[in-house]
Amino acid sequence: MKLGRVQLSLADQRYMEAIVLPELTGFYRSFGKRSFDVALGVLVLVASLPIMLVLMVITMLDGGPPVFAHERVGKGHQRFKCLKFRTMRVDADAALKEHLTSNPSARKEWEEHHKLSKDPRITPIGRFLRRTSLDELPQLLNVIRGDMSFVGPRPVTDEELVRYGSHLPKYLALRPGVTGLWQVNGRGRVSYEERVMMDATYFYKLSLLGDLGLMLKTGLVIFQCRGR
Repeated sequence: MKLGRVQLSLADQRYMEAIVLPELTGFYRSFGKRSFDVALGVLVLVASLPIMLVLMVITMLDGGPPVFAHERVGKGHQRFKCLKFRTMRVDADAALKEHLTSNPSARKEWEEHHKLSKDPRITPIGRFLRRTSLDELPQLLNVIRGDMSFVGPRPVTDEELVRYGSHLPKYLALRPGVTGLWQVNGRGRVSYEERVMMDATYFYKLSLLGDLGLMLKTGLVIFQCRGR
């Protein structure tokens, strides 16, 4: 069994197959959160459509598609296409391979965090979109569709699931979020282990007031251009 490029051990395979998702109890956790997402998602999408159209045109100026869809794993182990405005070069895969091959320190950073502090793939407009978090506006469609929530764990790829260990059921019990604890508490400056603990903490503390607080903090991060 393979998850992405990672070969799971027999123990990991059995663990994945035996996962029982924890039950979400309470009105907001089991019903209200989804209703809130749909109502707010529609309102924000309609309000942001003019901005999104302008960003689509600018992003297409280098000849590439405006939106990038990357497969992620969501609630109940369901895979979905996570949408973002494209922030990378059209030849991003080749550029990453070349960069990691010639830069051992970058390769180590990629293996530890699955991110690069100095990423050669990012375009000039892409840097602006990431700093302002505007690249994530298309995820409003993911929220309305039910793939994601406004607030939740950071959406991960198949190959990252094994890094959650005993906390994996908590991740799979929730819809991934456009924002969350990781996004407002350091992002790339925290280790992956800290990120996993943030997702586990969110599962236990999930509430309407908590979600509203994280959305407010996200707004401050965006206003200060403290994105990735």
